Amino acid sequence: MKLRLPEDVKAIIEKLEENGYEAFAVGGCVRDTILARQPQKWDISTSALPEQVKAVFPRSADTKHRRGSVTVFIGDDRYEVTTYRIDAGYEESPDLLQVAFTPNIADDLMRRDFPINA
Repeated sequence: MKLRLPEDVKAIIEKLEENGYEAFAVGGCVRDTILARQPQKWDISTSALPEQVKAVFPRSADTKHRRGSVTVFIGDDRYEVTTYRIDAGYEESPDLLQVAFTPNIADDLMRRDFPINA
């Protein structure tokens, strides 16, 4: 199944790929598109590290840098671009999840939930 991506999302993915990185739309936006719903937001997962994402996109800012997330701004819209990661344990509470970066999209996808209720 091939998803129709918004132009901004395609542009982010293509720019990352042009710079030698992998990038994919992930998470709830994929589920919503499959269910013919309008996604509330689009998340992108990439092999690029946060510093590399910021180098590719000058209009960007750390969102959750420790967790590998950078916000990329296109016009008035914002998109979260996150480095592939795996869960690496908890500090004092589940809210303090530790992550480790991984070069493999399959590892990143294993940590994501993908519920589609009947």
